[in-house]
Amino acid sequence: MSYQSQVQAAAAAVNGKPGWESISAESVARMRLQNRFQSGLDIARYTAAIMRHDMEAYDADPASYTQSLGCWHGFIGQQKLISIKKHFGTTDKRYLYLSGWMIAALRSEFGPLPDQSMHEKTSVPALIEELYTFLRQADARELGGLFRDLDAARDAGDAVKAKAIEHQIDNFQTHVVPIIADIDAGFGNAEATYLLAKKMIEAGACALQIENQVSDEKQCGHQDGKVTVPHEDFVAKIRAIRYAFLELGVEDGIIVARTDSLGAGLTKQIAFSREPGDIGDQYNSFLDCEEIDVGQVGNGDVVISRNGKLLRPKRLASNLFQFRAGSGEDRCVLDCINSLQNGADLLWIETEKPHIGQIAGMVNRIREVIPNAKLVYNNSPSFNWTLNFRQQVYDAMVAAGKDVSTYDRARLMSVDYDATELAQEADERIRTFQRDAAAQAGIFHHLITLPTYHTAALSTDNLAKEYFGDAGMLGYVKNVQRAEIRQGIACVKHQNMSGSDIGDDHKEYFAGEAALKAGGAHNTMNQFAA
Repeated sequence: MSYQSQVQAAAAAVNGKPGWESISAESVARMRLQNRFQSGLDIARYTAAIMRHDMEAYDADPASYTQSLGCWHGFIGQQKLISIKKHFGTTDKRYLYLSGWMIAALRSEFGPLPDQSMHEKTSVPALIEELYTFLRQADARELGGLFRDLDAARDAGDAVKAKAIEHQIDNFQTHVVPIIADIDAGFGNAEATYLLAKKMIEAGACALQIENQVSDEKQCGHQDGKVTVPHEDFVAKIRAIRYAFLELGVEDGIIVARTDSLGAGLTKQIAFSREPGDIGDQYNSFLDCEEIDVGQVGNGDVVISRNGKLLRPKRLASNLFQFRAGSGEDRCVLDCINSLQNGADLLWIETEKPHIGQIAGMVNRIREVIPNAKLVYNNSPSFNWTLNFRQQVYDAMVAAGKDVSTYDRARLMSVDYDATELAQEADERIRTFQRDAAAQAGIFHHLITLPTYHTAALSTDNLAKEYFGDAGMLGYVKNVQRAEIRQGIACVKHQNMSGSDIGDDHKEYFAGEAALKAGGAHNTMNQFAA
């Protein structure tokens, strides 16, 4: 609906109502445009359609992959989208990621916690709601600026400029984009997963990522001690999430099924098997077992019968069962196929390093069964990207018979190698990693889980070093404010960013000429007008 159509619709609602003579239909239309999404479910339905469209585009052309950055606060997410619109003119194929790790580390009332699902489950939907509150405010702020420009053009009698601004309003692109939200291992049983999924969807999430770890023993994907669950347990949670989406009318909601089997060597239970070769039997086939006879069964032993043999799975003092060493990739492939066959839409394979060949090897096996299988992949800060890629280039040089005598493979992170041909090749591989992995390894969505955690720490360290040192106030002015002004960072006008101008507009709507505005001639924010 065009701007003028919105004004006409508001006029139809306002005109002729006794006592409403002072209500401006155009002001109503503007407020409606600034508040396009009335609920989180509106957002979830809108963004689910975007993701589905992007998934189809990727299937047609792997160059059409998508990206996101993890954000731990609504302001961080807002600034990311404002920057994307400023630099690229569109938010197409750019999402937000909500990391359970960052919620645990930064948003729990207990204080910083490890990534073990110990934080309050309500903090997850709360952050989704917060992110969308800030993105909607970014819409209101940008549109408010356009409305002011429109009024100024009209006051100046410039009809051509006014028409051009109306065109901008009609073609305004919202800052609201899909959020892929981490539900960890579901925070309990399938019913708990369903209840939390509903809260996350109601807050606006169109895509939920769930992992196949035991919920009460959940570990960060890049730490040791991970314990997986049998496939039937995981499928029950996938099904619970689908029911939550359907109940709330988000019929094309996206489920991302994550497997941690590559790094998980343990299981808490032996899967139930009805017949040889079923999914439970396949899960149990990876257990580290020894063949025994009946006379060797000891007190409290757990034994299973398989292929006519009596097997004793290796059980640890923790009462966990151990998988065979080297079975991780096979288990990952089985996990992924089973998840897609039972309602998941996208896959997540948590790897121990960013290696396209390793990822592609698993995806190709999955695609033998599910041809359009595609991944969400964590470009994790837990990887030492510099060292990993320099070692990959080193290994490629060795395989090609090149002289590597000037390099020490264990020391390749050293600054001493920064100017070398090896380091430059490694950096080029890092630069093209997302493009190459999308084309070769089925990665539809690339994300960095924890980038703004690290950028906040790095920028704060740099400011503290300068401000509390000899530079003093120049440490802030030169490296923060002056850079903000020259790079056109929107929040240099922090009063405007926090909603002061929107509030002034509303004061005028509500009180007319009697409005007490904050944005007058003496507002110091005017110093940044140039």
